[in-house]
Amino acid sequence: MDEHVSQVMEALETYGAHLTATPGGVGWLHVQHVPARRLVGQLVRKLMALSTWEPFGNAPGAMALAPYEGLVGVRSSSSREYRSYTVTWSGVAFVLGASAPHNPLRSAQLRNVPSARSDAGSGLVPSAWPRSEVVALSWSSRHAATVLPVLEALSREGGRSLLLDLATDGADRCTAPDAEGVSLGALPADLFSVSGTVDGLHLPDDDRIVRVKQHTVYLARLVRLISVVLETAGGCTQPSWRTIVEIERRLDEVLNATRPRTMLVSNDTSPLGALAVHAAERHGLNTVHVQHGAWTAEAVAWPALHSRHVVVMGERDVPLAKAWARHPRAEVHVLGQPRFDCLTGLDRAAQRSYLERLMATANDRVPSRIMVWACQPFSHDRLRAQANLIAEGLRRADGDWGLVVAPHPAQGAEAFSSLFTHADEPCDDELRVAVADPQVGARRCMAGVDALASAYSTCGIEAALLHVPVLEIGVSGERTLGLADHGLAHRCHSADDVTAALTALACPDRPDVQPMPDAVCRWRGDSAAAIARLILSPDRVTPLDPVPAEPSAADSAQPRGEGVPAR
Repeated sequence: MDEHVSQVMEALETYGAHLTATPGGVGWLHVQHVPARRLVGQLVRKLMALSTWEPFGNAPGAMALAPYEGLVGVRSSSSREYRSYTVTWSGVAFVLGASAPHNPLRSAQLRNVPSARSDAGSGLVPSAWPRSEVVALSWSSRHAATVLPVLEALSREGGRSLLLDLATDGADRCTAPDAEGVSLGALPADLFSVSGTVDGLHLPDDDRIVRVKQHTVYLARLVRLISVVLETAGGCTQPSWRTIVEIERRLDEVLNATRPRTMLVSNDTSPLGALAVHAAERHGLNTVHVQHGAWTAEAVAWPALHSRHVVVMGERDVPLAKAWARHPRAEVHVLGQPRFDCLTGLDRAAQRSYLERLMATANDRVPSRIMVWACQPFSHDRLRAQANLIAEGLRRADGDWGLVVAPHPAQGAEAFSSLFTHADEPCDDELRVAVADPQVGARRCMAGVDALASAYSTCGIEAALLHVPVLEIGVSGERTLGLADHGLAHRCHSADDVTAALTALACPDRPDVQPMPDAVCRWRGDSAAAIARLILSPDRVTPLDPVPAEPSAADSAQPRGEGVPAR
């Protein structure tokens, strides 16, 4: 599937990348590549399913459209961040050449979808933006937690910086930084509620095509489908084209006022990051990208990094970073993860107390052993499958186990209300389950658990660094962080594997693979300071000492208590 998606995107690049661009010269397909690629991925998935459908295989031919069905719709998702656009079957027929005189581009569901959140932003107004050595961007809580420690480390060196908060969801907004020298700026949130037509993408039919297996996809029609995404306000993660043009103008104002030397981002691939790095390059700035989440080759929507300096967590990320780098003078630096610096100062007893209070509130008693499930914003069906796998494994395991479900920052607790009970299934009174507050999540309670389960949440890395047993869950073929390959986790394809892993915790044997945490993440509590030194002297980066067996103590100013605060 990935090969077909890449083939279609290359054809789109050749066919239509020139069709429209911002005043600053960044093309629509460059800055909107990730949303476009996601929609193409949905199309390719359906074309491949069609190829394996026996009636079509026996009698391939033209497809008929459903009368008046929209060509682009939305799928359900537990994510608050991403709107999951999809191509309907009528849309599939349309790109394959079927006539659609009465089919609107948008489905009824998409036409009625609520506008993107527009919580009021806070921070300095443009006239008060201070001169700053660094301008950083954030539009999610993970970005903020990644770049803020770096800005605080710069402040301790006397540097001034501006953190520009572009989040449209209140849960992802930055709080006012405590460090002197770190300012918080915001743009009007209603910028992300702007929709409108992109005339350059409404093309007449022509004969330019791309083949996907035995299917012929007409590129002009595919561009028209993608235009739906660019013309619809989707918040900070999927901004409309009109929003992109306006944000570019505002970024130019910021850079002209603050006159920085460096643009700092933790995502330079999706629309806002790609736009920001392009603007920074036009202004002659140094660009630094700090990896904010775990990378796997098959997990990245668009394998492209545009910044001059790319900071990665561990040694295993270096080959991927080098392969994905697009800057002609890109350099890769293994400096760890600033979010993890404060893990050295966590209070395990306080976190355990939180978990026990949570279990006591939700159940009749507190189990002696507690597992946390660190979730991702998957579809409901996939979450239910993972919930069943974990629950069955816990029920069979020796000992008195309970489960705390920890929502991803992009999820709400309501996504888990029906996972462990179902109308046609008996309610299990033996397994004690509680749901953590989304503002707590796995990050703020994992130090107090007996085990942590997840598919590929970065909480798995954090737990492994804290020597908390990690279970990488998911049926065969589903991707994980690959921590098991480095001796840092148990790979669990089934409920039996979960039970076996929990049994192994009680009777540990010598591991087949010696733990190699440095391969996954360099960690000794000084990543933020190391990245700050890179920013201050990008041409004089000194080699770092090997990671010691025991990380040094965190900065005394780092928070303790129930965990890492959600910034």
